[in-house]
Amino acid sequence: MADDHALLAALADIQRRGAIGEVSLAAAVTHADQFVDALPVGVERLVDLGSGGGLPGLVIAVRRPTLAITLVERRRSRADLLQRAVRALRLEQVAVFSGDVSDLAATKAHSFGVVTARSFAAPEVTARWAGELLEADGVLVVSEPPQQSDERWPASVLVAAGLTDLGLVGGIRRFQRVGGP
Repeated sequence: MADDHALLAALADIQRRGAIGEVSLAAAVTHADQFVDALPVGVERLVDLGSGGGLPGLVIAVRRPTLAITLVERRRSRADLLQRAVRALRLEQVAVFSGDVSDLAATKAHSFGVVTARSFAAPEVTARWAGELLEADGVLVVSEPPQQSDERWPASVLVAAGLTDLGLVGGIRRFQRVGGP
């Protein structure tokens, strides 16, 4: 693991301003590292839905500096905090999109090799937008709740979004977009 002093300082600033809950930042970074480990080799563009306080998006950006990343946050105050962290961490490859994911999808459909989501929305909503944003063979990486359920990701939802389940490792589930526009 790299020296995380600057990353932890940026996350602590976000936490002080209320965009990250009362959690251990070290534990939160460790969880976000599971997203990093789940990324496919050779991916070039990633979008993080509902970036909130920057977990896992900022951690991924620090760990994978050659990856072009878009952090999507519709709440202007949180988007501003993310922009401040991006500047503080000198993450030139990261863009903050302040708006709804539907607005991003209108201009960037099928443009990303990876979509990440941690507590973004219900599976039906997450799958729908991932299907819109992922390029062919792209991967959706999501954080699953501690209580697992086979009904959480219904087959009908996955089929509608063009996704197939690649399985669960730890608390991270991956799906792949099959086919293309």
